[in-house]
Amino acid sequence: MSIILPTISTSFIAMSGILVAFGWYYISQRKVETHMRVMKWAAVFATVFFLTYLSRTLFVGNTLFGGPDNVRVFYQIFLLFHIVLATVGGVMGLVTLYYGYKKQFAKHKRIGPWTSIVWFGSAITGVTVYTLLYVIYPGGSTAPVLDVIFGW
Repeated sequence: MSIILPTISTSFIAMSGILVAFGWYYISQRKVETHMRVMKWAAVFATVFFLTYLSRTLFVGNTLFGGPDNVRVFYQIFLLFHIVLATVGGVMGLVTLYYGYKKQFAKHKRIGPWTSIVWFGSAITGVTVYTLLYVIYPGGSTAPVLDVIFGW
């Protein structure tokens, strides 16, 4: 099984998380222009991740957990947690970007730190899912997304 696409997509989400951290640093230093530039790139990397992931899901399928059965239930719970974080983080990211572009800075400033925290959690758990699927354990076969999420 090839891990090229999962490696590429995971690299994009990891880079997005790193850029969000830099963006948070720059705004704490009151470097607004640099913050905006870095956060735009974080959004670009997150979007490329999503498109890569979506394409792989539609055309190839998702990878079933290939580790031992006694670990599978913990993996499935962890995967569901990651999916919830990623979904909430994605929606919060869109809202935060919207407030920033519309110059609604009070709202942007209020939601931004929370969005960053959720996004860090999503990126970290995403990299962990990748590590469990392709590094620690051999990836299983590919299957439709619901089969992968629920371990059917």
